[in-house]
Amino acid sequence: MFEIEFTPEARDDLKGLKKSQQIQILDAIDQQLRYEPTVETRNRKRLRPNLIAEWELRIGRFRVFFNVEQPVSIVSIEAIGFKIGNLFYVRGEKREL
Repeated sequence: MFEIEFTPEARDDLKGLKKSQQIQILDAIDQQLRYEPTVETRNRKRLRPNLIAEWELRIGRFRVFFNVEQPVSIVSIEAIGFKIGNLFYVRGEKREL
């Protein structure tokens, strides 16, 4: 079982969303990343090298970017945002992947 930690930036990303969206995202994080976070699925994939994180979890239009520290069994949530078309937004700002 993996421990899930949020960076201060990811906590701010989550706080900027509606309460129902926060619950949806937290539930999906717990279901998808608590066990076997490095197994690729339809909604979870390894990303090409970028400045945000190594992995992405898709939850509808929302994206959770995370890193996994295998030896200590920690999933670190780095950023939470949403996509519109090919554009990715975090806290209302467009970001590059």
